[in-house]
Amino acid sequence: MKDAIVKIEDVTFAYNGQMVLESVNMAIRSGDFIAMIGPNGGGKTTLLKLILGLLKPNRGSIRVMGDSAETASRHIGYVPQDIHMNRHFPISALDVVMMGRLKPGRRFKNTGKDRRVVLEALERMEMAAYADTRIGKLSGGQRQRVFIARALVTKPKLMLLDEPTAGIDSKGQADFFQLLKELNTEMTILVVSHDLLMISTYVKSVVCVNRHLHYHPQAEITGEMLETMYPSTGETICPVELVAHGLPHRVLTDHK
Repeated sequence: MKDAIVKIEDVTFAYNGQMVLESVNMAIRSGDFIAMIGPNGGGKTTLLKLILGLLKPNRGSIRVMGDSAETASRHIGYVPQDIHMNRHFPISALDVVMMGRLKPGRRFKNTGKDRRVVLEALERMEMAAYADTRIGKLSGGQRQRVFIARALVTKPKLMLLDEPTAGIDSKGQADFFQLLKELNTEMTILVVSHDLLMISTYVKSVVCVNRHLHYHPQAEITGEMLETMYPSTGETICPVELVAHGLPHRVLTDHK
């Protein structure tokens, strides 16, 4: 695919002999907005780390913008899950975003240019008024905006987000995905999410990951996709919201 900025070919990865991803193939097109769905433990976060170059596949190859994943990491913005942050650590929103200006081999001086770039990123995320606020005092949605601002100061071509709306209310989620949709006019976005109904309104395509990977070029989450990604185990299955043919509706599988 000529306009692919990420090419994943026959990638397999295991932790201590435990298979996590097997024979994964995928091409991420420039300008795409992809939702990655799948069960916990299915390999979604592992795949993000492989694209970032933080992990190396046991087999296969990953090319990002023509380079190795490690070399191209400077072109990628990464917004991790919020749940592991120490909210009592005395650091301001501005300091968090300033970390995005750190570069390997560069002695950080916190120059006037750095501060200007950081404040511009916070302003764009509508968080400039909270620049001096301790990060732990912000709401979940506000913290995620700060983390996006930190990613933006690297001027990324690809943005990876790992369950960025966890702990954010429905209104905050809608605002957050609208923000991502606007950023998608400038960069390619891949977001891991369990909010199937919400993401279908904003994304362009869907990737299902559960050890294997299935790519769907439309933003339509179907019952067949859910059955593939969340197969019945004989336990009670709850209703699932999905979008098919542009209309949200509820699917209730047989209870066993």
